[in-house]
Amino acid sequence: MKKQVHLFFSGRVQGIGFRYTAENLANKLDVTGWVKNLRDGRVEVLAQAEEEVLKDFLNKLSDYFSRYIKDVEVSWQDASGDFSGFEVEF
Repeated sequence: MKKQVHLFFSGRVQGIGFRYTAENLANKLDVTGWVKNLRDGRVEVLAQAEEEVLKDFLNKLSDYFSRYIKDVEVSWQDASGDFSGFEVEF
């Protein structure tokens, strides 16, 4: 069963390639959704896939950017199925 995870990454997470790394990783893992920078300096991610795939996605992002991420807010929901791919939103 597909799940949805809504993430807010805070720290020094803008200007370091976070969004494009998230997009590349999502495409490799077959995760759908989007990523975008927020005006308050955080990065927001909405992603859908099987729960284990989403956990892998989150762990890989967290490991890759561990020097830059200060905090991650995570909330889980059932997937809405609204997305056909993963993209960077502006």
